Amino acid sequence: MELLFLGTGAGVPAKLRNVTSIALKLLEENGTVWLFDCGEATQHQILHTSIKPRRIEKIFITHLHGDHIYGLPGFLSSRSFQGGETDVTIYGPKGIEDYVRSSLSISQTYVKYRLHFVEVEEGRIFEDEKFIVEARLLEHGIPSYGYRVVEKDHPGTLLVEELQKAGIAPGPVYKKIKHGESVTLEDGTVVEAEKFTGPPKRGRIVTILGDTRVCEASRLLAEDADLLVHEATFSQKDDQLAHEYYHSTTLQAAQLAKDANVKTLCLTHISSRYDRESWKMLVNEARTVFPTTEMAEDFKEISIPLQK
Repeated sequence: MELLFLGTGAGVPAKLRNVTSIALKLLEENGTVWLFDCGEATQHQILHTSIKPRRIEKIFITHLHGDHIYGLPGFLSSRSFQGGETDVTIYGPKGIEDYVRSSLSISQTYVKYRLHFVEVEEGRIFEDEKFIVEARLLEHGIPSYGYRVVEKDHPGTLLVEELQKAGIAPGPVYKKIKHGESVTLEDGTVVEAEKFTGPPKRGRIVTILGDTRVCEASRLLAEDADLLVHEATFSQKDDQLAHEYYHSTTLQAAQLAKDANVKTLCLTHISSRYDRESWKMLVNEARTVFPTTEMAEDFKEISIPLQK
């Protein structure tokens, strides 16, 4: 599981930061990539990475401001031209389906795959055998959501030596026990999986927030996350501007990460008023409160390992 930043700026594209888009690479987990927001020129950014557009099957939109959605029609169109045929599901606030379908219709764009839309409300919005995604409404000028991606726990380590001591020969039965299934042998012996596996390995938690002031919903989404991606549009010295425009500062994001017992915080959605020389100042501000803070940059990739 890796998180790749495709755009990390706020409001408008800049030379060093494109507008917001983040790819959660789940290639080992389920062979797909999930996209969070799709700002203008996201498909151009993807060209500079190893991501194959056909692998992107879910897109989560935090809110409908242009710097988070203007790249969607172009990306969806190009994905079709480049051989993408699997369905795509787009999650987002009310209005996301109208925006996408109108854009494709007016431009007479045909895509070869089916589009599905989920208008997000608070609560669990997706679940399969490996992941749960929860959404909560944040505090912004328009409805803006944060997403909490929870990987379900992994089975514990198979205790091979214990199985061999019990006279259970290797074979398909080992795989079933590894996956928590109790099995009945040919002689009628019932092998209980929990006796021959170690404790489950905790799944990873990744929280990606849309534009927001710090609020209780942010803390709930971030609780115990392995990685929290939080906007830090402004420095703490510009806290009044942050409040006025429904954004957060570096210190506010850091305090939230500390309060929520997060392992790593990554700051993104950086205003273009701060040049490259200022980025170190921004991340150092946050580190005075939360030392394990990183600064997002376009094409920065963060690996999220399983906890031992």
